[in-house]
Amino acid sequence: MLGGVHALVSALLGGLCCVVPNGLFALRLFVSARKPGAVNPMTFFIGEFIKIALTIALLGAVVWLYRDLNWLALIAAFIVALKSYIILLFRH
Repeated sequence: MLGGVHALVSALLGGLCCVVPNGLFALRLFVSARKPGAVNPMTFFIGEFIKIALTIALLGAVVWLYRDLNWLALIAAFIVALKSYIILLFRH
């Protein structure tokens, strides 16, 4: 709110750059765990590599395509989305 509309959009995009790859990774692990005999450590490592590559690609796309980028809002929202798991641990 303090930075205006461009900071809001930058923060939203920064959060999405973290949430979307993590959600797809969790969905991929869930689907592979539901298949009989499909649990394999390579599934995890390949999924993790894809998640990291997708995160970098999304961040690069945001930087490339959004000209009014607010770097502080983007990085802050990305870090908050990454650390939201810790916040959930202390919720109860």
